[in-house]
Amino acid sequence: MSDRDSAGGSSWWGNAWVQALEALSLDAARLARGHAYASGGNVGAISVAPGRIITYVRGSRPRPYRTEIRLRTLSDDDWDRFLAMAAADPAHMAALLDKDMPHSLVDSAAEVGVDLLPAPGDLVPSCSCPDRGHPCKHAAALCYETARLLDADPFVLLLVRGRTERELLDDLARRNAAHSAREKPAPPPFPGVPATTALTPRTLPPLPGPLPVPPQPGHASGAYPGTRGAPDPLSLDLLVTDAAARAHTLLTTGADPIATLTPWQDAVRLAAGQPGSGLTAATRKLYATLASAHDRSPTDLAL
Repeated sequence: MSDRDSAGGSSWWGNAWVQALEALSLDAARLARGHAYASGGNVGAISVAPGRIITYVRGSRPRPYRTEIRLRTLSDDDWDRFLAMAAADPAHMAALLDKDMPHSLVDSAAEVGVDLLPAPGDLVPSCSCPDRGHPCKHAAALCYETARLLDADPFVLLLVRGRTERELLDDLARRNAAHSAREKPAPPPFPGVPATTALTPRTLPPLPGPLPVPPQPGHASGAYPGTRGAPDPLSLDLLVTDAAARAHTLLTTGADPIATLTPWQDAVRLAAGQPGSGLTAATRKLYATLASAHDRSPTDLAL
């Protein structure tokens, strides 16, 4: 079909959906009429649920027809294999978070026996109209309009296959955390200190008196030297400024409001406090600095 952009199919996965539709029919005229219906706004609001897509399509009669497309949902075993594969590959995780469905993701799913995109014959149309075409022009219009939805959000396809976006992202986050924990190397054994050394009394000179607490926490100033392997200056400035504010609170109130956080939770706090986190060059460097300090990836920190 030509002029697909007006009725979906601009992405490669949207085109795969359209190709599965066109493989159903030997009647090009019905497909062309359905494409015209979709382009002309004859398709009403679309309801997407696991296993089916439903809408009402206006045809030549005043009353619209109830039109439905059915697609097999994936089994729990299928989802388990797909999610395990996606969680183990940071590129697949990043693609799903960006609402993208690259060829590599679909190919990797196929390698574990999970077909995400419909093959010819997988789509099952039905319609309340008297036309016995397979599909009729109303079902074809629904398919073309569904391709437009898929162009904007491939999670629509995953919902038809049986899982919502929230379910998938929550499951991926749990699996990614477990995968990172398994791959993180065990810390080296603590060498220990002999008891005699630890318990031997030592005479130390008295500490000098504390300096007066300033009214406001200080701020880092000056330039930081660029040393290979050291944090970038913007990240270092953030860490120094945050440490100064935390020390000032402790000196003036006697309490540390974030003392109960683990180092990893504190890294997440620092990243979350930056406006537009993850969207600029500076915050990407900060993500990399904070994540690498905990043997994690920037994707772990974003999640």
